[in-house]
Amino acid sequence: MKKFIKTLRNIWSIEELRNKITFTLLLIFIYIVGTHIILPGINPNELTKLAESNSKNAGGLLGLLDTFVGGSFNRASIFALGIMPYISASIFMQLMTILVPQIAKIQKEGESGRKKINQWTRYLTVGVTAFQAIAYIGYLTTTYGGAIIPSYGADFFKFSTVIILTVGTLFVMWLGEKITDKGLGNGTSIIIMVGILGRLPQAIAQEWAARTTRGAGGLLIMLIEIVFLIAVIMGLIMLIQGTRRVPVNYAKQIVGNRQFGGARNFLPLKVNASGVMPIIFAQAILFLIAFITGLGQTTQASFLNDHTNLWYMLIYSVAVIGFTFLYTALIFNPKQMADELKRNNGFIPGVKPGQPTADYIGTIMDRITLPGAVLLAFVGILPGLCQLAFVGMTQNFSTFFGGTSLLIMVGVILDTLQQIETQLLMRQYDGLMSSGRIQGRQAATTI
Repeated sequence: MKKFIKTLRNIWSIEELRNKITFTLLLIFIYIVGTHIILPGINPNELTKLAESNSKNAGGLLGLLDTFVGGSFNRASIFALGIMPYISASIFMQLMTILVPQIAKIQKEGESGRKKINQWTRYLTVGVTAFQAIAYIGYLTTTYGGAIIPSYGADFFKFSTVIILTVGTLFVMWLGEKITDKGLGNGTSIIIMVGILGRLPQAIAQEWAARTTRGAGGLLIMLIEIVFLIAVIMGLIMLIQGTRRVPVNYAKQIVGNRQFGGARNFLPLKVNASGVMPIIFAQAILFLIAFITGLGQTTQASFLNDHTNLWYMLIYSVAVIGFTFLYTALIFNPKQMADELKRNNGFIPGVKPGQPTADYIGTIMDRITLPGAVLLAFVGILPGLCQLAFVGMTQNFSTFFGGTSLLIMVGVILDTLQQIETQLLMRQYDGLMSSGRIQGRQAATTI
């Protein structure tokens, strides 16, 4: 406990780190306030009544979106779409840099190329947000039509809502960029994490109410659930942090009277290189299939809309494993890594430089991706398994036992702690961990 207090004092004693934390908390507070501001033309009292009686959006892609934006989607706030249109545009541009050689060439131009791609991403965000805002108006009219004030004017309501939602998303995007530039970094991911954590107190309260009303050991069951949740989080940290270290040697070079190189290092290959994207893709695909076929709308027991259905878990797991290999193949380039090693006079012991090195790295990556994909699929179906194992668990509370929400939350927290630890070590303070180091991960657009 004393060491923890000392670490907090060290963090607060660093002026630069203190300013970053304060700035980040200030922008997070502004975002939270915005998520509770209702769109003009909507009666908040009627909206609350309809939200309590309507549960059709509890699952599926809309439920996932509502989780990411901290409940503001169903709250019909000015930040109802949150940062998700920007995430969609960023993912699209990231895929384009892989699939389109011209865009990949622009990205390799350095800072100027990245600025140009970022500007294109912002323009694309405006179009995506406007399109989603129009669809959101249709959702409001269908689901919460009784909360729309008739005297406000239907046409004016639609026009003003599109403008407000678009400006709201751009403002949230600006908040994320400012957190990245002047705060703790990974602003987009932090905003999504805040939205997810914002629903945690409500989920715990609902679970507590459900357990206490049943009686007969309900409190003990909830304590067991919390202990199991902690164990799941610890296992997920191991999955996110897990790497296979490939030994790399660097050839010695003598320039004048000085010797360069000759060092031994490791090439870290992550077990879960694809992050949370396979789970998002799998959920989106299953939602689209259910929407197109109409299976997800006919009955609540449809396996495409029931996370506790064994057929759903099987199809979902296969989709996650498939997307894990696909997305890893898109973002991981063994040939480029082999070229970088050769350029820096590095080599893997016992492996020839060039194409043999690329094949060796690719083979190792395929081997560690398989267990990583299986574990990722298991994390994805954990909420459904928890609802089966702990009978009576509420759906909102079960989402924190796995899936996209828990992956993003744990990953972003690890990234933030890694930023703080780096600042401490740079100033010769003790890190956050007594042994080892918190490993960072790429989280800007792979969340």
